[in-house]
Amino acid sequence: MATFKTRAQFVADDLRKRILGGEFKGGTQLRQDALAKDYDVSRIPVREALLTLESEGLVEFYAHRGAFTTELSVSKIRELFELRTLLETYVLRHAITRLSDADLKKAEEILRKYDEALNSGGEIDNWSEYNYAFHLALYEPAELPETLSLISQLNTKSDRYIRMQLLYTQEIEKAEREHHKLLDLARQGDADKACDLLKTHIQEACEGIVELLEERARRAEKT
Repeated sequence: MATFKTRAQFVADDLRKRILGGEFKGGTQLRQDALAKDYDVSRIPVREALLTLESEGLVEFYAHRGAFTTELSVSKIRELFELRTLLETYVLRHAITRLSDADLKKAEEILRKYDEALNSGGEIDNWSEYNYAFHLALYEPAELPETLSLISQLNTKSDRYIRMQLLYTQEIEKAEREHHKLLDLARQGDADKACDLLKTHIQEACEGIVELLEERARRAEKT
C-alpha cells in the first residue's frame, strides 16, 4: 500500500536526497521561490520542507538572508567529538558513584521515551534532544557544573551531526543497545566499563558521520 505524502514531505524527501547526494554543496543558498517553481508548488510547502531539513541539521536559516545548506566539516566533527569523549567520560566517572535510584529511574524513563520515538519513526525533531537528556541524566550527579556547561556547548555545536548520525547512518538499533548497556553499567556502578563503552559510543558515532560526509563528497566529485 502506497504511503501518502504531503507536498512538503515530498519536497523535503527529494531535497534531502539532493543535498546528501552532493548536488547542493555546503553554504549553497536555497531560494524558496526557485524551489517552488522547480517542484511546481507554492512557497508554503517549500518553507515547511526547509524547516524539516533544518531540524535534521542539513539546512540553516540566517536572518534577512534565507536558507542555506550547512557547512559540514570533517575536521570540525572530529574535534568536537574528541572533546566530547574527554569531558563526558570524565564526568561519567565522577557521577557513577553518586547515582541514586531516582537518578537511574529518571534516565530509564528518558530512555523509554527515546526508544518509543526511535521505534515509531516519529518525533524526529526530538531524537537528539532525548539523546542528550539521557546522557545528561547520568552526568548531573557528578556535580561538576562548569564541565557540564562545556558539554552542553559541545552538544549544541554537534547537534546537527548527531541528528545526521541518527537519521542517515542506519545505526539506530546499535545506539539503542549501547544506551541500555550504559544504563546497566551505571546501575552496577562499574565506572571503568561504563566509560569504555561511552568512549566507543561517541567515537563510533563520529566515524559514522565522517563516513557519510566522505561518501557525499565522492558523489559530489562525480557530478
